[in-house]
Amino acid sequence: MHDFSILVLPGTYASSVSVTLDILQAAATLAPRAKTPRPTWRVLSPDGQAVALSAGLRLDAAPLPARARVDSSTWIVPGLGTDNPGVIEQRLARDDARRAIAAIRRHAARGGAVAASCSAVFLLQAAGLLANRRATTSWWLAPELRRLEPACIVDADRMVCADGPVTTAGAALAQSDLMLHLLRERFGIALADAVGKVLLIDGRQAQAPFAVPAMMANGSELIRRLTLRIEAALPNPPSVAALAGELAMSPRTLARHVRAASGRGPLALVQSVRLNRARQLIESSRMTIAQVAESVGYEDATALRRLMRKAAGAVPSRFRAAWPTT
Repeated sequence: MHDFSILVLPGTYASSVSVTLDILQAAATLAPRAKTPRPTWRVLSPDGQAVALSAGLRLDAAPLPARARVDSSTWIVPGLGTDNPGVIEQRLARDDARRAIAAIRRHAARGGAVAASCSAVFLLQAAGLLANRRATTSWWLAPELRRLEPACIVDADRMVCADGPVTTAGAALAQSDLMLHLLRERFGIALADAVGKVLLIDGRQAQAPFAVPAMMANGSELIRRLTLRIEAALPNPPSVAALAGELAMSPRTLARHVRAASGRGPLALVQSVRLNRARQLIESSRMTIAQVAESVGYEDATALRRLMRKAAGAVPSRFRAAWPTT
């Protein structure tokens, strides 16, 4: 029996697959030093043939199990290579995806654990595994996941969400965070920490530092207009009432439209624009944290630090570039 089964579909992000295999190989190498068993794994594909990944790479794979049997391995599905919410349903309707969804459903029905990142999380949704569970995905895909599974608590700020036997992660390279989490759960903290140190991977808790408000629009003209309006007004962002008035609608109607398009309310959108601008200034300028806070409309550096710690899980100085002193 294997500890992990990696289910790979055509077009899957090569980087997501590579980081999965590299982390497992590093774990197998470091396991004796950490005094844990070596993890074992297999690579599966819906048709059992070599899989064409993104960037022209190919990977050998074994076929999915032909009949139901007890499988204690955790099934891992790396990001599908589909980052446009408008084509996710089309991708899930393809034959290979339907076979993968059916296999995932059977595995879960027998009590098996499953894990996925990025757009692969939608395979778990299609298999009926996310209803009444907390899950995450790439932050720009979160509104589509909420639309397809209203009963799922979509926590797009999280890098990794574990709810019972189902574990989900953010964008494709959050696969590294997902794998460290799975190693930690199955083999203990010592092995996961050793792998992280050797591969120079930091455990990241939140997606918020990487979110770009304009990308949350997902094709929504309303979110695009609001984002540009808020950015142009900094350091004095307009109130929600003022934004609603400019658009000739009530604050309640505005809130409904914003939440439908982005999964967040208007106040959260304003906050996200301000924090994103603050992060950009911290990364690209020599302004003090106090000056950055003032430029985006916060009272002082303490307020900015508190909000960044809450939203991003890190203080502003973590995003400061190393500037030369000469």
